[in-house]
Formats: sequence, C-alpha cells, structure tokens
Amino acid sequence: MANILDTAVAAGTFTNLVAAVQAAGLADTLKGPGPFTVFAPNDEAHTHLPDGVLADLLKPENVETLKAVLLFHVVPGKVTADELTTMTYLHTAGGSQLAVDATDVVKVGGATVIHADIAADNGIIHVIDGVLSPPPAQTA
Repeated sequence: MANILDTAVAAGTFTNLVAAVQAAGLADTLKGPGPFTVFAPNDEAHTHLPDGVLADLLKPENVETLKAVLLFHVVPGKVTADELTTMTYLHTAGGSQLAVDATDVVKVGGATVIHADIAADNGIIHVIDGVLSPPPAQTA
C-alpha cells in the first residue's frame, strides 16, 4: 500500500489536487505518518469552480490561502465512511469545523462523498464531488 499522496497520484483522477498540494508545500505532510482522512475533490469537482480560481490559488503569492483551503479537506486521524454516518462535524487540520450530513447520502461541507474508504498506509481518502471552502479567517 502507498501513502495518501502516492495513492492520489496513482489514481490519476486527482491531478489538480496533487498540483495544489505540491504548490502549497504539503506533499511531505501527506506522505508523513498521519493518520489522516482526506476529503479529495477529483478533477471533475474542480470544473465546478469559477473560471480562474484554481489558477489564482496556485500562484506563489496565494500559498497561504491555498494551504488554508487544502487543510480544510484534511482531518487528523482515520475516519471511515461508517463513522461519518454518526457524526455532525469534524475538526480539520486547519482548525475549522467541517459539517457532516448523512441524512440521505454522506455530505461533508456540502460536497457529496462519491467514493469512500480508499485505504492508504497513513490514512484514508474519501472522494468528493466539490471543492470545500473554509470559513473566513477570524480577526481579533
């Protein structure tokens, strides 16, 4: 079995996500010991973003915003699809709460889990049909 990042690369359907992880400097983190749960938008999910958003996020001057978006897709620990059905929210690696709704299908942050429980050495991947947007940063 491979780590989360190598598993995503091997799948071939997460090229935008992998590019974003690399641009944000988070590749070593997702190759690290974990465990992590990653809600991974596939390449199709990125087509629903407004034109230019992804390209703008990938610019070096936007690396902190990109990191915040990516860390909103990552939860420390390994959370299976069965466990998701009993939850109302998760705490993300970025420090925010991510809403979970399993009323009809499992949704996280409004995106539907379309393929669950892809195992990796250091965690688990759930494929989602949308890109999650973290809440705005709080200012003091």
